[in-house]
Amino acid sequence: IYWADGFVFVYSITDYESFRVLRPLHQHIRRIHPNANIPLLLMANKGDLLRARQVSSKEGLQLATELGGTYSEVSARENCEGVHEAFQQLCQELSRSSSSCNGEKRRGLHLVRPKSPNMQDLKRRLKQALTSKGK
Repeated sequence: IYWADGFVFVYSITDYESFRVLRPLHQHIRRIHPNANIPLLLMANKGDLLRARQVSSKEGLQLATELGGTYSEVSARENCEGVHEAFQQLCQELSRSSSSCNGEKRRGLHLVRPKSPNMQDLKRRLKQALTSKGK
């Protein structure tokens, strides 16, 4: 959450609770990034289970508009193309927002992304730990 360039909120149309938690999650992100314009994709999954629907498309679209994001209703089970298109749309938004920054970092983000662990260093430390136990 601290260093993300974009967010994907996924909920199940068959589980109202998964939808309900999105607004507080967005509020948490807004507290961390009060002035940032971070792209958001709201993705309603399980579009193939219409008989079990608990969240209407209208509610999903309304929340996406309220949060300033885009809305997609998909079925990851039946059509992965919809998922792919939604992520592609988010990536295009990310590309537009990063090109508008002219190579500068977004303001307001004070935390550096964590570095990936060095695998060689991890192996060395693991060997040291194993050999010290044997002694």
